[in-house]
Amino acid sequence: MTTITTMHDTSLLQLMWLASPALPIGGFSYSEGLEAAVESARVTTEAEAAAWLLDQLELNLARCDLAVVAQAMPAWQAADATRITALNAWVLQTRESAELRAQTEQMGRSLLEWLRNHTTATPAQIGLLAELQPTYPLAFALAASATGAPVRDCLLAYAFGWAENMVQAAIKSVPLGQSAGQRILSALTAAIPAAIGHALSVPDHNRQAFSPMLAILSAQHEVQYSRLFRS
Repeated sequence: MTTITTMHDTSLLQLMWLASPALPIGGFSYSEGLEAAVESARVTTEAEAAAWLLDQLELNLARCDLAVVAQAMPAWQAADATRITALNAWVLQTRESAELRAQTEQMGRSLLEWLRNHTTATPAQIGLLAELQPTYPLAFALAASATGAPVRDCLLAYAFGWAENMVQAAIKSVPLGQSAGQRILSALTAAIPAAIGHALSVPDHNRQAFSPMLAILSAQHEVQYSRLFRS
C-alpha cells in the first residue's frame, strides 16, 4: 500500500503567501545586479537572461541564502538566540556591495513589520529579530518556521519567490516578453530542487556568498546613470 502525505492546507497557504510577489516587502524593486548586467551588454537576450539567473541560483542562492534559511529555521524553533544572531551577522558581513546589503536589510525590516501585524511569530521571537538589524533570510526563516511546514518546502517557497521576482526584473530590464519570462521561469523551476538539495547539505564552513562578477556589477549599479531598480 502506498501512503501519500500532503502538507496541511494552512501551512501550504502560508507558504504561498510568503512566496507571493504581493507580500509587501519590496522584493519587486530589486534586480540584484541584473540591471547592471543588461547595461554592460552581458545580458541582452532571453538565453543570456536565463543563463545568468540559473548561474545566480546555483552559485549564489544555493550556497548562501537558501543554506542560511535551512539552518535558521531549526534555530528559531529551538529558540537558539546564539545561532540566530551568528547567522544574521554572517549574512550582513558577506553582502559584497552596499546595494546588496541595503536590500537584505530593507526586506528584513519590512518582513519584521509584517510579522508584527500577524500571529505568525511569538512576541519573544519578534523581539529577538528586532534586536538583530534583521536580514531577509533570517526574517523569512522565522516566518516560515511558524508555518509548521517541512524545511524543504519552505526553501521551495523562498526560491520560487526569488525566481518570480528576478524574472519580472528581466522582463522589464532586458526587456523581454511575458512568454520569454515564462520560459525562463520554467527553467529556474526545474533547477530549484537540485539547488535546494545542495543548500540542505551545506555545512557552516562551506556556506559562501563569493560571486565576484555579481559584486562588481552591483557596485557599478550604485552609480549607474539611468536605472529602474534599487539594486
